[in-house]
Amino acid sequence: MATRRPQTAPYRCTECGWTAMKWVGRCGECQQWGTVVEAAEQTGIASRSVTPIAPGAGRAARPITTIDTAETPRRTTGVGEFDRVLGGGIVPGAAILLSGEPGVGKSTLLLEVAAQSARAGRRVLYASAEESLGQVRLRAERTGALHDELYLASETDLATILGHVDQTMPELLIVDSVQTVSSALSDGTAGHPSQVREVASTLIRVAKDRGLPVIIVGHVTKDGSIAGPRILEHLVDVVCHFEGDRQTSLRFVRALKNRFGATDEVGCFDMTGDGITEVPDPSALFLGHGSRSPGTCVTIALEGRRAMPVEVQALTLPASGGNPRRIVSGVDSARVAMVLAVLEKRAQVKVSDQDVYVSTVGGVRLTEPAADLAIALAVASAVRDRHNPPQLAAIGELSLSGEIRAVVQHTQRRAEAARLGYRAVIDTSSRNLGDALRDVMGHHRPDADELPEF
Repeated sequence: MATRRPQTAPYRCTECGWTAMKWVGRCGECQQWGTVVEAAEQTGIASRSVTPIAPGAGRAARPITTIDTAETPRRTTGVGEFDRVLGGGIVPGAAILLSGEPGVGKSTLLLEVAAQSARAGRRVLYASAEESLGQVRLRAERTGALHDELYLASETDLATILGHVDQTMPELLIVDSVQTVSSALSDGTAGHPSQVREVASTLIRVAKDRGLPVIIVGHVTKDGSIAGPRILEHLVDVVCHFEGDRQTSLRFVRALKNRFGATDEVGCFDMTGDGITEVPDPSALFLGHGSRSPGTCVTIALEGRRAMPVEVQALTLPASGGNPRRIVSGVDSARVAMVLAVLEKRAQVKVSDQDVYVSTVGGVRLTEPAADLAIALAVASAVRDRHNPPQLAAIGELSLSGEIRAVVQHTQRRAEAARLGYRAVIDTSSRNLGDALRDVMGHHRPDADELPEF
């Protein structure tokens, strides 16, 4: 009796290898959309074999102790905040992926990086697949990024971009963006997972072979993750995310992955009509103008490893109805509700009959519990209509029992407060919230016309 030949599944997922007998739009294993394609040939260990090839003399494996790190010196981009995120500069042959929401300023930032590198005498090729040469030139004129060593190319074909690389011989390549470039070696339109993987792997191979650093712009999906196959983030050396609020000009660059440095550094930028500028000391962005109005308190927040002062402002009004309002901006509403409960229960500051408004200065968002104490002191100051000392900072997390608990990097926060001139710091040295309120009054120097103490 003849045996039946096993039937090969004609469709396979390009991400995880899951196979199916018919085409489906979504992979049943990894749940990715548009990755199931027709399998050209059988895959697996048994189907193919690899013949070993002896490496050349220059590519032979060496003991790790004999490898000199001077072979890969870092090069500054000319933008200090971007260098901070990269770990000190760009390593030759590095592949860097920069993602961000549409309109946040990715192209503006990279055009500034390209211009600064060109001014340092390094030739840069900026390959734009989304904009024409005239559009990029207009932005460069507006931001002052014109230089003879900055070369522009408007191409969507990968082979043509590589031809520009051979012709111009740049020392830095910027591709904007990987989702709009296509390769003739892969099926599908630009932005398809197979196209993104082919384009990215080719650019990374060129970067490694030539020691040419490549910065690739990546789109994001509506939930904020990088569009395309997940393997894109595994292939590159550095993954940076450019973020900001459309209502403010403040922008942050964060490193989500960095093979050459730490991933907890943050670069601060200010988006203006003339382009993007660095903010090496963002302290002034998150502080008020020094008024002594009641309802303000400063805390020291951490963005990555960078400590910066943030002013918390509070305003209270007698509630007009039976349900007091709690309006917040820049802080977590749940934590503010908890702080208000602790204030009334543990420190006898009555807020249940008050409309409470809490906000931060400069559009920064505080998500860490280290701001609890500053929120409490700001609200208490607003309720009692008495300002806090102008040179006071509060650092600490509040528990439901009213205890002040220590926070991460407490020593660094205190050092930053001292550097900025905050002579009094309220923290875990005050055991609970009631003691903290009394300690604030101990640091106060009331004038004759001021209101009584708490």
